[in-house]
Amino acid sequence: MEIIRSLIFVPGNRINMIEKALDFNADIIMYDLEDSVPPDEKENARNIAKEWVPKLHAAGKKVMVRCNGFDTGLTKLEISAVVSPSLYGVSVGKTESEWDIKGIEQIINPLEQTCGISHGSLKIIPWIESAKAMRNVDSIATASDRVIAIAFGAEDYTNDMGVQRTDDGSEVYVPRANVAIAARASDVVGLDGPYVAFQNPDGLKQDAGLARQLGYKGKFAIHPSQIEIINETFSPSQEEIDYARRVLSEWETAKANGRGSLSIDGKMVDVPVVKRAENLIALMNQIDEHTRI
Repeated sequence: MEIIRSLIFVPGNRINMIEKALDFNADIIMYDLEDSVPPDEKENARNIAKEWVPKLHAAGKKVMVRCNGFDTGLTKLEISAVVSPSLYGVSVGKTESEWDIKGIEQIINPLEQTCGISHGSLKIIPWIESAKAMRNVDSIATASDRVIAIAFGAEDYTNDMGVQRTDDGSEVYVPRANVAIAARASDVVGLDGPYVAFQNPDGLKQDAGLARQLGYKGKFAIHPSQIEIINETFSPSQEEIDYARRVLSEWETAKANGRGSLSIDGKMVDVPVVKRAENLIALMNQIDEHTRI
């Protein structure tokens, strides 16, 4: 499974902000053609993308482009404009069914061939942002091998449902959890949408921490100051690593003595706890390798 802890949106029509992305330490730079670009700037943003996606890639960045959904009539135009060997993949807003994924594939397949890109190289991250998408989330996540992750968009979801956003997020707790569950069941990465109060780092820590507890593996950022907090939240802490190593060490001793469980700090440790410890150490190693690349 991909290591995708942090993804940052960069407005596709703002060259000054795109230039700054050269220094961003996000796992993916998400060049945005959707919500952050006004309608009369869409064409300009597409043209800028043709220049800047290769520049960002040349600087060692993994770049995806978020395109507008099929309901806008812009999807094919945008994907056709940005596909190149420098592009890692596309993220499409307001995906509602597996047929949207099939439609994206139909656009991408000939473009890969034209650009000399190996078939299947370009990845897809669909957004789950409506009640209909929520009903179809499993089929969306498994519609193509190109789908490496699914993202939950709380703002559009609450708009679709006709409910107000609150600070505690109780109105999206159930769908937010369901997207994380669907991602795990489909063996793709679950990505949480952005925390919009970008001047509230404590709020971001709490929100990202909850997302991790729900099973998400990463989160979108809308401001560069959020990247470090997100990367840290979705990486094992030193305390977690130390405890996992202790569990594995004491488990080996227990097994050697013919025991199937043990106690650490007054808590029972058995096979599920050991497996969590093994998975955490594996994640740590995977992140270490990822950050060295």
